[in-house]
Amino acid sequence: MQAKFNPLQVIINPPGIQFGMPGDTIELYVVVINQGDQSAVIDLYFVFDEVFQNLTGWSSSPRESLALAPQQNSDEVKFEFQITANAFPGTYDYTLVVDSPLHYPQDTPITFPNQIKVLLAEQTAIRVNDPTFSIRPNTNPNKPLIFNPGEPLQVEVIVDNRSHLVDRFRLSCPDLDEDWFTINYPTTGFEGPGLISDVTALELNPATQGQILLKFHPPGDTLAGSYSPTIRLYSENSPDLVLLDLVYIQIPTNYRLDIELHTILGQVSRSLGKYELSLANRGNIVRELILSLKSRDEEELYTYKFDPTEVRLLPNRSAVANLTVKPKSWWRRPWFGAGLVVNFQLDIKDPQNLPLPNTLPQGTLVWKPRPWWQFVLLILAVLGLLGGIGFIIWRILNPDPLRLENFSANNPRITEEEDEVALKWDIHNYQQLQKLVLTAKGSQPIQPITYDFSNGIPETLGKGSANQIPPCQVQEKQELICSNVKTGVKTKGNYTFELQAFYRSGIQLFSPNNQVVSQTTQVEIAEKQIAEVISFQADKPQYTKGQNILLSWTIARPLLLAQVQIAGSADDGTSYSEPITYKFNQGNLADPKLQKLCTQQNQQLRCTNIPLSANKAGNFAFEIKAFPNNGSDKISSKKTESKIGILPKPFKIVSFRINGSEQPNVVLNEGESATLSWRVEGENIQVKLLPYGNDVKPLDSIKLPVNQAFPPQIGLLVNDISGKQQPQQRGFAITVLKKVEPTPIPSINPLAPGLPSNSSPFKTPLPLR
Repeated sequence: MQAKFNPLQVIINPPGIQFGMPGDTIELYVVVINQGDQSAVIDLYFVFDEVFQNLTGWSSSPRESLALAPQQNSDEVKFEFQITANAFPGTYDYTLVVDSPLHYPQDTPITFPNQIKVLLAEQTAIRVNDPTFSIRPNTNPNKPLIFNPGEPLQVEVIVDNRSHLVDRFRLSCPDLDEDWFTINYPTTGFEGPGLISDVTALELNPATQGQILLKFHPPGDTLAGSYSPTIRLYSENSPDLVLLDLVYIQIPTNYRLDIELHTILGQVSRSLGKYELSLANRGNIVRELILSLKSRDEEELYTYKFDPTEVRLLPNRSAVANLTVKPKSWWRRPWFGAGLVVNFQLDIKDPQNLPLPNTLPQGTLVWKPRPWWQFVLLILAVLGLLGGIGFIIWRILNPDPLRLENFSANNPRITEEEDEVALKWDIHNYQQLQKLVLTAKGSQPIQPITYDFSNGIPETLGKGSANQIPPCQVQEKQELICSNVKTGVKTKGNYTFELQAFYRSGIQLFSPNNQVVSQTTQVEIAEKQIAEVISFQADKPQYTKGQNILLSWTIARPLLLAQVQIAGSADDGTSYSEPITYKFNQGNLADPKLQKLCTQQNQQLRCTNIPLSANKAGNFAFEIKAFPNNGSDKISSKKTESKIGILPKPFKIVSFRINGSEQPNVVLNEGESATLSWRVEGENIQVKLLPYGNDVKPLDSIKLPVNQAFPPQIGLLVNDISGKQQPQQRGFAITVLKKVEPTPIPSINPLAPGLPSNSSPFKTPLPLR
C-alpha cells in the first residue's frame, strides 16, 4: 500500500531521546519544509503533562509560527528546555506538534513523541562515541511501575554501542540485595546442545543495539511504598565510564491480616477461661494492634485480660496473645441446668486507622452450675440471717453501754504561758450521756467544768469559733470524738485531770441507776525556756588602755536569744561605760561584721574574740546578760571569774632640751640665759623640774639666767600617780664659766716716745688681741 503524501516535512535535531542533568539546558532544533503547492502558516508547539511541566517549569507551551511558500525551507527553530535543579532522575515524555489548520487541515496536526532523560548527578558526561542505554517502559517519580505481588516486574534495558569497537556490557543494581532482582543476558547462539553456560554480559558490535532483561521480584517482607533503585551499565572498553539510571517502582499496600481464636479452656467453675489468639501479618506494612473484647450479650458478664494487650507485627510475621476470661457477679451463677453461657467477640483497634478484617473471631465461655454442697451453705446463710435479725432486735432493746476511751492531753508536757492544757477523749454511744464533769488537782485551784448533754451536744463543744473546727464531732457508730478542748490552765506545775461521764436515767432496760464512767490523765507544765549563758571570759587578765578586750561566751538555746548586753563595774562601784548591746536574729549576730566570730553547734552559740575597747584604766568586773525573745521576764547572766585590769598607757619623756640641745653635758657662760623646754606624753602623771621640785606642765618651757647660783644639774622627773609604772627621769650636767674682765697692758707710743699708750693722740683705743 502506498504511503500517504504529506505536504509538510519536519526535521528534528537531535532525533530521539535527549539526555541532561538537573540544572542543564537542553536544546531542540526543528526545520519545516513546505512540499505542497500553496503557501501555508505552520504552528509549532508542545503537548505535555503536569509532570513534564514541573520538570521544565513551563506554565504554558512555547509556540512558534512559520510562513512558508511552496517548496520553501524554514530556518532552524530552537526550543530550550531548562531542567529544574531539583528534578528527579527519570525519563519524561512530551510531544512536538506541527499544525497548519488553515492551509493543510486534512494533513495536520503531525505529532512527534519524544523524551528527555534526566541523568543522575554522579553519571559521567556522555560523549558522541560513548555507549548509552535506556529503560522500557520509561519511569519517573510520577509514573512508576506498579508491582503486583507474585508477578515479577520485568523491564528492558536497551543498550546502544555507539563506538567503533566491539564492546561487552554488564548490568548491576547496587542499591538492591541480590534476592530483589534477576538479570538475563541474551544468548550468543554459540552454546552447544546440552552445554550449560551462564551468559554474564551483552556483547555488541559497533553501531548496534542490544537488549538486557531485568526482572524485579522483591522479597515477601518488603514494605509497601515507592522505591527507586539505581541501574548501572558497565562498559568493558570504558571501565571508568559511569552510566546510571533509575527505575521507579511502586509496591501497593496490602492490608491482609489473618486472625484466629483458639479455645483452651471454655467451661469453668472456679478457674479462668483460657484462649489463644493467633495474629499473622500477610500484608506488606507494619501493623500495630490494640486487643480488646466486646460482649455479644445484652450484659457484659465477664472481665478479661490480654497478654500482651498491644501487638506490633512486621510483614510476614505472626504473634500469639493469651486471653483469660473471668465471669463476674457471683450471684449470677446458676444453681441448676447446663450453666451460664457468656458470648463475646474479639475487638481490635488500629491506632493508624488501617483497614481490618470485616469479620473478627467470636468466643464462648460456659460458667458451670453450682455444686450441691452450696445448698447447705445457703440454708446456713438463711439461718444466720434470722439469728442476725434477732440479735439486732435485742441490741435495740439493750444498746451498747457508754464507753469513755482515750482520755489524755494533747501534749502531756507543755511550757508555761506558751499554751494552755488541751484535752481529748472519745465517747462511744454518746447518746446515752447525761453530762460530763471535768475536775483537776494540782498547783493551781481549778473549778470543775460541767458539760450538759441533756439537750444534745453543748455549744461549747459542738460549735467552733470562726474558721476553726468544733472541738467535738460525731463519727460513725454513735462515736463522739473530742480533741483540743481548752482548759485555761497555764501555770507551771503537775496536774491530774479527771473526766466523769454520767448515764441518762432509764436509757437501758437493764442498766444500773446513776452509773458513772471516769478516766484520769496527768499533765506537767514546765517552766518556759530561755537562752542561758554557759560561759563568759576574756582572753587575758590584764590590758593596756587603748587595746581591745577580747571577750568570748557560750550561750545555750540561741534561737531564744533577742540580744546580749555587756557591762563593767569598778571596785568603787562606778560603771565602766554605758552597757554595750549586741542584737541577735534567729541566733545570729545582726551585725554582719561580727557574724563570722560566732558559730552554732548542738544548739549552742559560741562567740569568740568579740572586741571591747579598753578606754578606762582600773580594775573592772564584766558581766554578760542574755535577754530572751519569747517574752519571758527571766534574764540569764554571768560575770568574768576574775577582775580585768586595765593599765594606763605608758608615759614617755619625748624631749628635754637646753637651748635646743639634748646633749647630757652642757657648758653655759655666766651672764647668758638658758632656755629649758620639754614634752612628756602620758596620762595620770606628775612632772617635776629638779632641783626646783615644783610641778610643771607636761609640755612647757622656761628661761633661766645663768649665774653662779645656777644648779650644776637640772633634771625632769615623771611619776605615775597610780604608782603602777616606774618613774622616769632625764637630766643635764651643767658647767658655768665665770665672766673674766680683761686687764689693760701699758705700751710705748711710737709717735711720741716717753708717753704712755693712753696718751695716744688717737681718740679710739686699739682692740685687745
